[in-house]
Amino acid sequence: MKTNDKLQTTLDRLPYGEENQSGDLKVNKKLPEGVRSGELYKDIIRIAWPSFVELLLTQLVSMVDLMMVGSMGGKANPQLGTQALAAVGLTTQPKFLLMTAFMAMNTGVTALVARYKGRSDKEKANLVVRQGLLITFFLGAIMSVLGVLFARPLVIFMGSTEEIVTQMATQYLQIQMAGFLTMALTSTVTAALRAVGDSKTCMVYNLVANLVNVCFNWLLIYGNWGFPEMGVAGASLATVFGQFVAFVMAFAVIIKGNSFLKLEFRLGFKPDKAVITDMLGVGMPAMVEQLLMRAGMIIYAKTVASLGTTAYATHQVCMNIQALSFMIGQAFAVSATTLMGQSLGKRRPDMAQAYTSRTRTVGFCFSMLLAAVFILFGKNIVGLYNSDPEIIRIGGQIMLFVAFLQPFQGSQFIIAGGLRGAGDTKTTAMITFITVLLVRPGVAILLVNATSLGLYGAWIALACDQMLRTALVFGRYKSGKWKTIKLKTEV
Repeated sequence: MKTNDKLQTTLDRLPYGEENQSGDLKVNKKLPEGVRSGELYKDIIRIAWPSFVELLLTQLVSMVDLMMVGSMGGKANPQLGTQALAAVGLTTQPKFLLMTAFMAMNTGVTALVARYKGRSDKEKANLVVRQGLLITFFLGAIMSVLGVLFARPLVIFMGSTEEIVTQMATQYLQIQMAGFLTMALTSTVTAALRAVGDSKTCMVYNLVANLVNVCFNWLLIYGNWGFPEMGVAGASLATVFGQFVAFVMAFAVIIKGNSFLKLEFRLGFKPDKAVITDMLGVGMPAMVEQLLMRAGMIIYAKTVASLGTTAYATHQVCMNIQALSFMIGQAFAVSATTLMGQSLGKRRPDMAQAYTSRTRTVGFCFSMLLAAVFILFGKNIVGLYNSDPEIIRIGGQIMLFVAFLQPFQGSQFIIAGGLRGAGDTKTTAMITFITVLLVRPGVAILLVNATSLGLYGAWIALACDQMLRTALVFGRYKSGKWKTIKLKTEV
């Protein structure tokens, strides 16, 4: 394979740390000799910007999806659009619940591949990729079948009370789950490519998939150019078509290979006990974290759904817009995870903390910019989804909550990404248990049922969760205990 200098970082020119080096557990700001701060910012931006563009445009496509769905019925029948918004919203948490298993394994793939990249061990890194794809294939197939079979009960469990909403949501979820396996396998390839710093490739195939998604949305939701008018089901089918295109492109890339990763079928997919043990060591706490998060989010969503279709549709719109702001934290979290894992793989915790602190600084600046946009234009953005005056009025006020949370939310994503890169997933799972499973739904149930705050009470609960989670994640990072975590397959 040809050498690709684009995957090189400042870390690559530094010597390895001592074998048993853990360093001072307290996080400090001192850089290694000969390393300039600007070089680190360059590494961070190089890895983050393709992920940022990819995630941003992916979320914009999701927003366009929802806007198209919300416009069903037009001004003549805006209630149909409101019902469609609620239907799509009811499928979100069940789908993410079924995704938890392979999402957790992908955390293990990223952590291990990043460490082996830091150690320049191509053989073990590619072994991890094959093991990850093996596990994802079986888990993805099982989840796909379960999702198709139990789509309607899951939608009803989420609080659907109108039959037309239940039918639309069931169709949407069944189609999503039928195409689940290709999306799962693509995500594993993406996790591996990002771990070695090749986020640009992921950006390319995901952007092409998004374009396919938008085109088929226009064709299948409204029945343009002779295609059937499928409504909500058409939006779901368009997403699956886009995901399949990403799957084909991702595997073409990984089979061809880059300077570090190459999927070679001749080496086989026989289970490797040591690698799987390490993947489970990192992935199982991440799975517990995801399950706890989904359980908390489901309780929270059911609480909001009890407020009625209009309130839930408004909530879904605001959550969709808030997800746009997640893209900043998630994009820079890719940098934090990748550079943390590679630094610890090279036994350089000093570089790990140098990269993480600077990633947080950049992310904070972007978060403040987005907060200003939400304050100034939040109501206008909500109006793009639906013409219902009540949705626009309440949604515009909720956007002030979203703006306020930006700096807390961005820091939390980035630091948690760094901790996962270090393999410190047990701590993030415990923090998720406290905040998402206990604080958010608990405060939401109290404020929604015991006060007249309604949807505002649910968003106050979300703010309490985000602020506490940020404080706990930052406290763990400052302790420096992530520096001492070792993997079984490390020599």
